[in-house]
Amino acid sequence: MIKRVIPIALLGITVLSACHNGGSGDFKNSNGIEYKIVKDAPGDDHPKVGDFASVNIKMYAGDSLLADSRKLNDGKPVELQVQESKMRGDWMGALTMLTTGDSAVFRVKVDSLKKFLGGQPLPPFMKSGTYLTYQVSLVSVKTAADYKKEQDAKAVSQKDADDKTLQEYFAKNNIKANKTASGLYYTIQNEGNGAQIKAGDTAFVNYTGKTMDGKVFDSNTDPAIAHGRPMKPLEIPVGAHAMIPGMDEGIALLKKGAKATLYLPSGLAYGPASPGPGIGPNSILMFDVEVKDVKSAK
Repeated sequence: MIKRVIPIALLGITVLSACHNGGSGDFKNSNGIEYKIVKDAPGDDHPKVGDFASVNIKMYAGDSLLADSRKLNDGKPVELQVQESKMRGDWMGALTMLTTGDSAVFRVKVDSLKKFLGGQPLPPFMKSGTYLTYQVSLVSVKTAADYKKEQDAKAVSQKDADDKTLQEYFAKNNIKANKTASGLYYTIQNEGNGAQIKAGDTAFVNYTGKTMDGKVFDSNTDPAIAHGRPMKPLEIPVGAHAMIPGMDEGIALLKKGAKATLYLPSGLAYGPASPGPGIGPNSILMFDVEVKDVKSAK
C-alpha cells in the first residue's frame, strides 16, 4: 500500500478489460473506431493532444456494468491527458471527436487489439468478433498550462490545510514533531546506529500505516492486516521513487535500528487519488517504521 499507485486519471486504459456487443443502432466509423453520438452539444472545443479532458466513463462486460468512473471517483469526473493514438481504433482518437457536453458510445474490435498486441494473450471473455465498448461524456477541456495552474493552486491550498490539521493533532496529543522543508513531520523514538541512510541504499523496513483517526490500513508485521503478504521487512530502494514521496524522504532521515513515526501530508502520500478502501482522497497518513537493516549503495 505504501508503493506508488496508478492514478485514476489512467482509468481509460482499463477500458480494455470491458467487452460488450455495443447494443443496437447504427455506428459510424472513423479511423478504425466505431462510434455513435448520443448527445451533440454546440461548441468547437475538441480536446487536442496534451489537453486534459474531464470525462465520465462507463464500462460494460456483456450486458452488466463493469465499472462507473463516477463511483470510483466520489461522483466526480476523471481527468485524462489526451495522448497520441497508439493504434488504429485507439480510444484517445475517439475522445478528440467530442466537444464539451457531448456524449457517445465507442467500440473497437477485439481482433484489432489482438493484432496491435502481436498475439499476446487476452482475457477469455475478450473473444474474436466482439467489441470493446464504453460510454463516455465530455464534461470539460483544459489546456496543459491551465490544468497545471489549477493543480498547483489546489496543491498549495491542500498543503496549508494539511499542515493546520497536523499542527492541531500534535497539540492535542502533546507530540513534538520535527518538520522538513517539504512539509513532512517525523518523531524518532530510537535513533538507531551506523551511518545515515542515503539515496541508493536499500533499507529493510517494518511498518504500520494508519489514518489520522488511528485506523490501521496496512502493515507488514500484523498477519491480520497484511493482505496475505509474508511477514518480512519491506525492501525500500531509497531515493528510487518506488514509494510514496513521504516514505522515500522519511526513511532517508533514519539510521539502521531506528524507530520513528512519519506524518505524511496528503501531497506526500496519495494526494487527491484514493489508492483503495480506507484511504480517501487527500488523506494524511501516519507510518510507524523500524529500520531492521540497511545495505549500502556500495
